[in-house]
Amino acid sequence: MMKRNPTPSPDLYAQVRAGFVRQGTTLNKWCIAHGIHRQSARKVLLGQWKGPTANQVMAALLEASQYERMV
Repeated sequence: MMKRNPTPSPDLYAQVRAGFVRQGTTLNKWCIAHGIHRQSARKVLLGQWKGPTANQVMAALLEASQYERMV
């Protein structure tokens, strides 16, 4: 079964940022290390950037931030 990404929203953006902070780093530091503009990561998490590349960025952000989907 394919894992579905959560719905992009301001709350998701905040949760992903918090996930990085819990690990002692930041979303911005992750973006710099992976060659992704912070604004692009923000647009993905808010649903303003869509498409195959955006989906890959979303998946990478969720994994790196240790986002756990609330059921």
